[in-house]
Amino acid sequence: MTVKTLEITVKRIFKIENNDTLKAFVDIAVNDVLLVKGLRIVNGKNGLFVSMPQTLARDDKWYSSVYPLTKEAREEIQEIVLASYNAE
Repeated sequence: MTVKTLEITVKRIFKIENNDTLKAFVDIAVNDVLLVKGLRIVNGKNGLFVSMPQTLARDDKWYSSVYPLTKEAREEIQEIVLASYNAE
């Protein structure tokens, strides 16, 4: 199966109160066939951005468990997630 377009749907936004850096956790569906849980909306030095889910490994380092393979996919995910966050 070859998929040419991404259809991203925000399934859940859990806003975090009283935290200057972490603003929300987000779950998204990709093409209505894959659910990605644990994206984070972070307030960085250049404004809000979307951080992909990460897992703490045995070496006490954090590693991304989901990673967009193209710049375009990452930008599309960020645009859709931040638009949904700002609309709430």
